[in-house]
Amino acid sequence: MTDERDVKIGQIVSLIDMVLEDMSVPRNVKRAMEDAKRRLNEKEDPVVRAGGAIYSLEGLSEDVNLPPHARTQIWQILSALESITE
Repeated sequence: MTDERDVKIGQIVSLIDMVLEDMSVPRNVKRAMEDAKRRLNEKEDPVVRAGGAIYSLEGLSEDVNLPPHARTQIWQILSALESITE
């Protein structure tokens, strides 16, 4: 089970990297994404790492300066993180 979660976390980190490379994403959102990525790369239980990343990303989708496509990506990332914590 842990291996599955680790693979899923790797996929989520890739999605985060895509958002970080997007020049239209505001800096404050990128900082939160970098924090979530750092939490996911820690050496803890996958559920704890995913929970920490969710905490970092909560509320980002409500940023008025966020482009719609980035908002969708954040929702996708949050959904994937929530599937790890269940």
